[in-house]
Amino acid sequence: MAYAVVKGGGFVLIHTPDMITHNGTTQTTERLVNPDSEYLKKLPNYYRTYEEVISYPPNQVYIGTIKPEDLRSYEMPWYKQQVEGATRNGKHGEIMPQEEFLAMLKMVDVFDLVKLNKEFTNMVKPKFNQHPLMTEAMVAKLKDGDDMVEIEKYLNEQHAEPLYHDNKLIGCVKRAHDIDPNLNAHVILENLIVKASGVLAFQHLLDKNNIDVTTIDYVIECSEEACGDINQRGGGNFAKAIAETVGAVNATGSDTRGFCAAPTHALIEAAALVQAGVFENVVIVAGGAVAKLGMNGKDHVKKEMPVLEDVMGGFAVLISKNDGVHPILRTDLVGRHKVGTGSAPQNVITALITEPLDKGGLKITDVDKYSVEMQNPDITKPAGAGDVPEANYKMIAALGVKRGELERTAVNTFVEKHGMPGWAPTQGHIPSGVPYLSHAVEAFLNGEIQRTMIVGKGSLFLGRMTNQFDGISIVMEKNDGQTGDKATGVSETEVKTMIAEAMRNFASHLLQ
Repeated sequence: MAYAVVKGGGFVLIHTPDMITHNGTTQTTERLVNPDSEYLKKLPNYYRTYEEVISYPPNQVYIGTIKPEDLRSYEMPWYKQQVEGATRNGKHGEIMPQEEFLAMLKMVDVFDLVKLNKEFTNMVKPKFNQHPLMTEAMVAKLKDGDDMVEIEKYLNEQHAEPLYHDNKLIGCVKRAHDIDPNLNAHVILENLIVKASGVLAFQHLLDKNNIDVTTIDYVIECSEEACGDINQRGGGNFAKAIAETVGAVNATGSDTRGFCAAPTHALIEAAALVQAGVFENVVIVAGGAVAKLGMNGKDHVKKEMPVLEDVMGGFAVLISKNDGVHPILRTDLVGRHKVGTGSAPQNVITALITEPLDKGGLKITDVDKYSVEMQNPDITKPAGAGDVPEANYKMIAALGVKRGELERTAVNTFVEKHGMPGWAPTQGHIPSGVPYLSHAVEAFLNGEIQRTMIVGKGSLFLGRMTNQFDGISIVMEKNDGQTGDKATGVSETEVKTMIAEAMRNFASHLLQ
């Protein structure tokens, strides 16, 4: 079978300032250990407006209005810069305001667990109705809203999770079971947020790429949350739930988990399923992580800068049967952080970068663009984590020098030519390799690149089951227009010819 191709993607950001305060773990933990925290008192003064979030250069890269390389034309810190004429809608997706996303939580809820008061519902319903991707049936799920008396009863008597907008209580999420900790209101809220943001990304994938939703065969959800109950904590299935909401009636699916590396794992799984002929169209999708809002907020406030982790991310990408046009996924050129790889940086880069390249007889410089952990340095540098993408590129370049494929004096040039400034929010799985996919498809189709590598890394030790961490990579290449079995270098026609010749030889042997 021919290699699978990447057809396109949908990428969304959701601005949720109130959720920073009430749902981000940095803030909720601070409230528990230090209720009179000066940080929490100052925090709202450092929130950005929705308009500021829209005009922020990295956010415009994420939704496809400008290219990753365009960020170099903006002086850092980027939060002091604006993209002129920026809007909420880009070529790859959108930046949704908080009130509409709260409506989406109600829209994707099928167990009547989300309660929004009447005043808020009346305000948001006309806005939601104007959204081009929301159908009448979706808008109808908002209904007429609930009484605040009922909402406050759920909060006071049943441990519901409050929902806020403009720092006002406007609703709640009910628990789904009296005693099951995996179905408490906090977990239900986190999971509904994953579902809603995944649905929005999926809708943009369909819309931006003119995809018939009924042609989708399989969905792989690859965020960092887990849904289940007391008997199967992470049993799933976000994928099926998201597919149902967007109308993918011919699809089934499952969830893949691997911390930050999960999207690249999912990308390779999808490519393998398509290449093997099991399915023709597979979507990988992931919603956002509400817990990571304001994760580095203390450092940002301390430095008198805006809290930049004020958006959740989501994405959906379609992997399909080879059409002779779109870039291919080289499943024979996959890098793996194996159990025996260890944690030394050189060993990690060797496993993820040079081992797969060696299989294909390629040099480090033969890859036009590496998409690594594309975290936004505007966020990470003030928190002391440095420029994560740049650090990765320098390690790759250093290995190139050691292999004799790059001059030592060319390291900085390598970073600029083969790397990109980071632009993705620090949402764990969201920055890890995949944010470049839609940009990459455009670059391939425009003849700007011939080869890229998608690299995902993960922190398995966070689960306290192993000290290992994780990583996996795959090479993408320009499609040469052939749809045969390129993995063996033989077209389908050639395979048939070889089989026919073998049968003739066998028959001739029998007749002798």
